[in-house]
Amino acid sequence: MSVPILNASGCLDALAAPEVARSLDVFVTKTITPEPREGNPPVRIAETEHGMLNSIGLQGPGIDAFVADHLPRLGTLGVDLWVSVGGFAAPDFTRCCALLDDEPTVAAIELNLSCPNVEEAPETAAELVSAARAATKKPLYAKLSPAQWDVAASARAVVDAGADGLSLVNTIRGLVLDALTLRPRLARAIGGYSGEPIRPIALACVHACATAVDVPIVGMGGVAAGLHALELVAAGASAVALGTILFSDPLAPGRVREELRSEAAARGFENALAARSIAVAGFEKSLQIASNSTA
Repeated sequence: MSVPILNASGCLDALAAPEVARSLDVFVTKTITPEPREGNPPVRIAETEHGMLNSIGLQGPGIDAFVADHLPRLGTLGVDLWVSVGGFAAPDFTRCCALLDDEPTVAAIELNLSCPNVEEAPETAAELVSAARAATKKPLYAKLSPAQWDVAASARAVVDAGADGLSLVNTIRGLVLDALTLRPRLARAIGGYSGEPIRPIALACVHACATAVDVPIVGMGGVAAGLHALELVAAGASAVALGTILFSDPLAPGRVREELRSEAAARGFENALAARSIAVAGFEKSLQIASNSTA
């Protein structure tokens, strides 16, 4: 069995680059909100020495226009389609999920519970998942933030509320200054930081959640090579998403897929999925040894 390769939400426009989307196993849409949004004012993207900050602000057409216009065209891609939905209160998630529930082209819904570029909903992540669960029978993946001390507790809460899987992780807040003026380069100053430097953070979050819950996990954050993908699988991911790398290397899905196979084979695994959670198993064994030695 192979490890599915997805895109991170917001990192690929499938209608503008359909061939790139078709090279994925699953295409994940940009986050859709109930009402149309213009997004945050420019400047909204700033490259850094080792990554990128963005402050797009959930720009989009709104759920009604998305279902009427965008969804039919996305359905012609020939790959599984996940729709990312977001909002500013539980009814926003409920409305979006209800409208997507009867759409046969939608294989799953990803709940964006952790966008760093907009105001947070007043409800907890678990309450938002519960509201979405009541509105749809579709598989629900909860996308969690790495900016929390106990992400495993959040994972348990959203799974108990009805999430079928997890997407780990979203971007983390960051700031970059202009070298000459020392002023923020983004109009809103703070943006979501992504790229290779957040990979250890993503690995830690996937590892923590894989030890806490038994659901599929899409690992993402700084994946630029097959070994990076294999590490996420070893930490507990069952699928891997590519994000920032797609901006510089649109051929990354095929390359990473082949590198992943090679890296797994080089380590004696029949396939990449056979390596799933090997880091978790080793961690749990170490804990058991430590527990026995102190008993």
